[in-house]
Amino acid sequence: MASYPILLCDDHVIFRQGLKKIMEGVGDLEVVGEAGDGVELLRMMRAAAPDMVILDISLPKLRGIEAAVEIKMLYQEVKLLILTMHRSTRYLHHALAAGVNGYLLKEDAPKEIFTAIDTIRKGKVFISPLLTEELNEEMAMAYRTGQFTVPVEPLSVREREVLQLIAEEKTNKEIADLLCISFKTVQHHRAAIKRKLNIRKTAGLVKYAIRKGYVSPLP
Repeated sequence: MASYPILLCDDHVIFRQGLKKIMEGVGDLEVVGEAGDGVELLRMMRAAAPDMVILDISLPKLRGIEAAVEIKMLYQEVKLLILTMHRSTRYLHHALAAGVNGYLLKEDAPKEIFTAIDTIRKGKVFISPLLTEELNEEMAMAYRTGQFTVPVEPLSVREREVLQLIAEEKTNKEIADLLCISFKTVQHHRAAIKRKLNIRKTAGLVKYAIRKGYVSPLP
């Protein structure tokens, strides 16, 4: 039986090793690599060739949600499971907007990790049981107030960082070097920013960045 390769990313070595030990020998699961930060995770993706990445939100160098955006751009078929201590629907909304396939709280992990993996492998979305009650309350409140849709920032954190550097007249290569991402990823971000903001020219992006306070206007 072919193995199901999984790449782990968490800045706590003991937690990673514990998770790997739990998963070893269970069905066809195989941990093919461990990363300690978001940049290392992206560097490992091609060689490790995982079918699933399990990653935390709070990561050094490149945060988990931003890393998820990068992975979904470059490796669309890879499944993503956020495994985090952040019990907040705000983080959940941002993670889902980034394209993750599941959101599991670390306190739920001992009982739910294999259910989460199996659910995601079947093409469904998994949300930690401890968050479902809060989501139900949030949805009920939204219905009662007539505000069912949850407001979402038009740009992700990483897109705002790219936009700020564009406004500072940095080239795509300079942006890639500064953010430790690929030149191609910068191009993807730039195109996504223009599409989301419905702005076609760089001058318009600069004006938007100044208006939003991402950069200061020139004296």
